[in-house]
Amino acid sequence: MALHLKPGTSWWETYGRCTRAAPEAFDSDRLLNLARGEWRRVGIPGDHVNAVDGTPIPGPPMMDRDEAIAAVDFACGEHDTWSKLDLDERRSRVAEATDALSEHRDLLALLLVWEIGKPWRLACADVDRCIDGARWYLGQIERQLTAPDGGMRQPLPGPVSNIASWNYPMSVQVHAELVQVLAGNAVVAKTPSQGGFHALTLAHALMRRAGLPVTLLSGMGSRLGDVLIRSEGIGALMFVGGRANGRRAAVSLADTRRRHMLEQEGLNAWGIWDFSQWHLLAQHIRKGFEYAKQRCTAYPRYVVQRRLFPAFLETYLPVVAAVTFGHPLAVEHPDDPLPELDFGPVIHATKAADLGAQFDEAVRGGGIPLYRGSVGDGQFLDVQDTSAYVAPACVLQPPASWSLHHAEPFGPLDSVVVVDTIAELVAAMNASNGSLVASIATDDPDLADRVAEELQAFKVGINKPRSRGDREEVFGGLGASWKGAFVGGDLLVQALTYGPQGEEEDLYGNFPTGSRLPPR
Repeated sequence: MALHLKPGTSWWETYGRCTRAAPEAFDSDRLLNLARGEWRRVGIPGDHVNAVDGTPIPGPPMMDRDEAIAAVDFACGEHDTWSKLDLDERRSRVAEATDALSEHRDLLALLLVWEIGKPWRLACADVDRCIDGARWYLGQIERQLTAPDGGMRQPLPGPVSNIASWNYPMSVQVHAELVQVLAGNAVVAKTPSQGGFHALTLAHALMRRAGLPVTLLSGMGSRLGDVLIRSEGIGALMFVGGRANGRRAAVSLADTRRRHMLEQEGLNAWGIWDFSQWHLLAQHIRKGFEYAKQRCTAYPRYVVQRRLFPAFLETYLPVVAAVTFGHPLAVEHPDDPLPELDFGPVIHATKAADLGAQFDEAVRGGGIPLYRGSVGDGQFLDVQDTSAYVAPACVLQPPASWSLHHAEPFGPLDSVVVVDTIAELVAAMNASNGSLVASIATDDPDLADRVAEELQAFKVGINKPRSRGDREEVFGGLGASWKGAFVGGDLLVQALTYGPQGEEEDLYGNFPTGSRLPPR
């Protein structure tokens, strides 16, 4: 069966649509930076290739430190003006921006396919979650800003700085920015250097047209990190990324008393004990491979009671063998719908090579190669670069010396640990000193409750996975997976504002002092 690129979806056709939709932000040969209220041809574009087929594409134009300082200073001035606007005007402009995002929904999704390799269905879901979430806050914001005494909560003293990961540019980063602006704050955002910068450029062009006070900068974290974290006028920091960069951000924040929300990685695990509902677990395992497990709430480790290991194996192996992956835009006939894949490529070829090397490392150290798929089983064009693609793989009993024994792979590389006691189960599930989510598969609800209390995970699912969540549900992390305020719905707005008189207050979260931890 020969596969071909879906007509009308090539990279350069997609980029051409961007230059027509937002000519102020896209030149024919490069992206621009949104600084000091205008799209500017500043910064040096780096070499970049897309993850899907290795096509060279315009990279983010890397600004220098002085340009970033000027951009942040301007954003602080915009914040002073925006924070004085009444809520009705802010709500009207955010609604206009949200409608514009909805109008360009398919183009934004296609950019996510090319830039970060999301299959079409998941790319559309990312954009839709951003739009739907923003509309929910538009309907709730007046209530959320009204204090118990009837006064109105006040914006932060300066703009919110956003440093986010590449994997969810719309449903995490742009969604958060829309809420920040709605709450009365200006926004400064940094584009991730690994991907997502075209989608973010288009989204910010639409937001700026609606009159929102947003700034979008590209640059190396080592050059811009201090500017985006420690600049005097910044009101808060929202960070999503790995622990190494998160630690650096936390250290930089240490003496500022600045509000922050630092979401970091953790090794999320399923624990399986006294369990029999294997058909349900099979569904969760399959869904867990969506987007190649490149998300902060993926489950890459299974901790299994020894006597249940044969049943687990009979469930897991057929599921992992049936996972589908390949080129997200490859079709057999021009009129065919885009394929329903579990995942496309990982973020780049270097990451794919690293995952292969980490599998080999585990086996050399004594781990048992439980499963290793072949990239040749993927769905690809007749001639294309497949260096960024990885087939699912799994290691049984990885050695304690393994580089991923305490860390998440951020790719379709699973590990299974077999245990004999509840104490071993808990210890193995807590291997990474904190995680965002965990789940327990068991027929014994009392046991589930006892184990959940001992897990260093913010959310614990019983016979179901947990997700990042938003709106009505609190989200955060325990241990080294999160620092600062917990967010979600009302708590997100609370973290982005002060009390009616501008007074400081306790926030739910992992702060050194004055913090409160809500029940899970």
